[in-house]
Amino acid sequence: MNGPLLLSVADLADGAAHAPLLGPDAAPADPLMGIDLSSAPSAPVLSRAVERAGSHDRLLVGVHAGRGLTEAARALAAHLDLTLIRSGRTAPRTYVGVADPEAALAGLGEGVSADPRASFVLGGVLRASAALPVAEALDVESFAYSTLLAGPEFASWLAGRGSVAPPPEVAEPVLAAREGDTLRLTLNRPERRNAYGRLLRDALVEGLAVAESDPSVRRVLLDGAGPVFCAGGDLAEFGTTPDLVTAHLVRTRGGAALPLHRLRDRLTVRVHGRCVGAGVELPAFAGTLIADPAATFRLPEIAMGLIPGAGGTVSLPRRIGRWRTLYLALTAVELDAPTALSWGLVDRLA
Repeated sequence: MNGPLLLSVADLADGAAHAPLLGPDAAPADPLMGIDLSSAPSAPVLSRAVERAGSHDRLLVGVHAGRGLTEAARALAAHLDLTLIRSGRTAPRTYVGVADPEAALAGLGEGVSADPRASFVLGGVLRASAALPVAEALDVESFAYSTLLAGPEFASWLAGRGSVAPPPEVAEPVLAAREGDTLRLTLNRPERRNAYGRLLRDALVEGLAVAESDPSVRRVLLDGAGPVFCAGGDLAEFGTTPDLVTAHLVRTRGGAALPLHRLRDRLTVRVHGRCVGAGVELPAFAGTLIADPAATFRLPEIAMGLIPGAGGTVSLPRRIGRWRTLYLALTAVELDAPTALSWGLVDRLA
């Protein structure tokens, strides 16, 4: 498989990334392009490149394999979707440090080629929602998610998953306990690794509603029972919503993202184990996010033909930036707790 095109800054300035996007089958053609940031273009060329980078459809990934960041890298990084540099150097959140930037670009290209529609849509959502208020940004995420639910990449994943039995009913999917002015909510489906399914979601939203309606609740503590905090959405429920409009309304008006955001100043979340999908996206809304030192974080949705849909395109960028959020989603890499702390995804380890 050929890797993604690698353009120079001059190529970008001349409009090479603005070639027609859609191929004969209406799938994105060359949805990801690399930008070689090792050169030193003239000031007019760099200025045009910055302008071009701010108005594109494709995923543009900067690559800088040298030791010192060039002027081009510094000028373009904020306008690209992601910039890969050599690890071992402290850098702003517009950059991701990797052992081999060119090899990392090739890996990103392979992942995007496998699910080009979901990858392309994710890039657009992250760019579009960056300046929006949280509620509106969640709507943008959900509109895109519902679109992808009807797409061929999710259909392929669903066919590969096959039919599965729905999760069984349980009496207390979330435990609620009042201790003075603190309301403690504990995800309580350890047998399903606290998957964010219908029962757990509704019970969590109900508990959060208690905190919102009672000003004497000065602090909300959210944690999870069992070996992991939350392993993401319950895969047995994927694709079972009656229609895409209902799916959108459930996600945005019946989900936990908005109440978690509204309670953020009173909310502390403690996570542990493997935090996947919603298990990363929802805690990131908290004012204080504490992680066990052995916790890990992963966004797996692109390989399902989807994007993060529990609020992750909103909560994570507000903590780590849209650039590193895109990297986590496109690679599905498992981020360890110390790196999550250094990026600002979590506030402290305990």
